[in-house]
Amino acid sequence: MMNGSSQMKRNILTGIVLFTALFHTWSQAVPGKDENIPYLVTFGANAETSWGDDDFSQTFFFVIPKDFTSPVYIRVYDPDCGGAIDELKGVFDTRTSFTVYGGVGCYTDEDVQTGQPQGNYKAGNILATRTFGVDPRYDQKWFTFGPFNPTEGEYVEQFKSYIIKIIAEGVSGDDGNLYRYFLSTSPDENKPIEGANAFTFEYCFRLWDDPKQISVIYPYIDDRTINVRESNFDWDDDGYILITSVLRKSQPLPVSNEDNWVESDFKIFDKEHNTSLAISMIKKSSPVVRNNNVVMHIRNQYNEALKFYSSPIGGIPKPIYGIGVR
Repeated sequence: MMNGSSQMKRNILTGIVLFTALFHTWSQAVPGKDENIPYLVTFGANAETSWGDDDFSQTFFFVIPKDFTSPVYIRVYDPDCGGAIDELKGVFDTRTSFTVYGGVGCYTDEDVQTGQPQGNYKAGNILATRTFGVDPRYDQKWFTFGPFNPTEGEYVEQFKSYIIKIIAEGVSGDDGNLYRYFLSTSPDENKPIEGANAFTFEYCFRLWDDPKQISVIYPYIDDRTINVRESNFDWDDDGYILITSVLRKSQPLPVSNEDNWVESDFKIFDKEHNTSLAISMIKKSSPVVRNNNVVMHIRNQYNEALKFYSSPIGGIPKPIYGIGVR
């Protein structure tokens, strides 16, 4: 039986979690602030997978509450491939397409939810598209798609929201295009939408070079999930990956090396349903691995891909940045 002091502590902690969850619904930066990831990355179609991109395609979904009726914009930071941020191989020759989709099927089509660029993963109506090569006009600058009416997305009752999809694909070349997104109410500034969020089923991103920086991603666990299989690609044996839940302290996961996948299973308990896990990436201090690009996905016992939210649903399960590794 829980005594009064313990019950009070639990109520306080519950309040903190609920407050955090509400607070985080304001953020539509991708990667999100709490993830501490510098950039997304997509390589050109002719690149070698050993550079850290398994399929040269990345899909993100923006969730817009149904009661939000003003125009929205999808902004892309540094969409061109050439300059200070992007990863060069030889000479910059990569072209990257960014395509925005809405309409029926843009999220609910089965092929879309596998997290793989296969089958009908481009389902939906094309709302806007543009392909970038080397273009100094957009080096370390923002390019804006839109305006879009939220109802141009696909309405999904599960979220009580409209969903708009964006796919970045390496059309040609072998360099790495590093970029970020922001869902905004303004074409010229990053202004968030209350209650909006973003997610992906497979995450390809750059880690910091600084070993002191810890990056974290947040897969959401629904009430159907009793087991998850975490997979990471091309980690380059760069330190540690830890998994944390609302119920359990950090546990280590196996890590991949150069150009290979590593998988591990993690049992889910009832109290972890409808919360986010935290998967923390802690780099080794020596030797420092630079320009480390990583791919991650996580699936349940039905082999269904789970969502990584830019703002963790239910809040952060445990403070991450104080983790120490021996």
